[in-house]
Amino acid sequence: MIEKSVVRQLVEEFIADSDRFIVDVKVSKDNAITVEIDSNEGVMIDDCVALTHFIESKLDRDVEDYELEVGSAGLSSPFKVLEQYRKYEGSEVEVLDCQGKKHHGILKDVTDSTFGLEVVNKVKPEGAKRKVEVTETLTFEYDKIKYTKYTIRFK
Repeated sequence: MIEKSVVRQLVEEFIADSDRFIVDVKVSKDNAITVEIDSNEGVMIDDCVALTHFIESKLDRDVEDYELEVGSAGLSSPFKVLEQYRKYEGSEVEVLDCQGKKHHGILKDVTDSTFGLEVVNKVKPEGAKRKVEVTETLTFEYDKIKYTKYTIRFK
C-alpha cells in the first residue's frame, strides 16, 4: 500500500514555491489516491494536470499499482484547513455549530484557533414598533463546529 505521508510529501515538494496549499490527501486500502489542492487565486486544470504528472513520475506502477485523482477543493465543500478560512476571510459563509444551528454571515478575524462571523439579526427594541438590524460578531473555535462552507449567491 502506498503511504499517505509519501503522497503528501510529493505534493508539498511540488507546491513548495507557490501560493497553493494542500486541502486533503487520501489513500484507500486499494491505492486509490485523491489529492485536493487550493490557492488564493484558485486552481486551474493545468495545475491539476501538472501535479498529476509530477506524482506519476515519482511513483512506480510496476512496483505498486494505484489510481490517482487530483483536483481542487470544491467551492461548496466544507473547509478542511486553516488556509481556506484565510482565503475566504471577508466573504459570506455558512457555519453549522455543534448544536445543529446554522449561522450565515461574513467571515472575520481568522486566527489559528478561532474565527469570527459577523451576522446581522433583526431585533425589536423595547417600545419600538419595528425591528431594526443589529450586527454582532460571533466567535467560534474550529473544533466546536461541524462545518464552515463558502456561500454562493446569485443576484
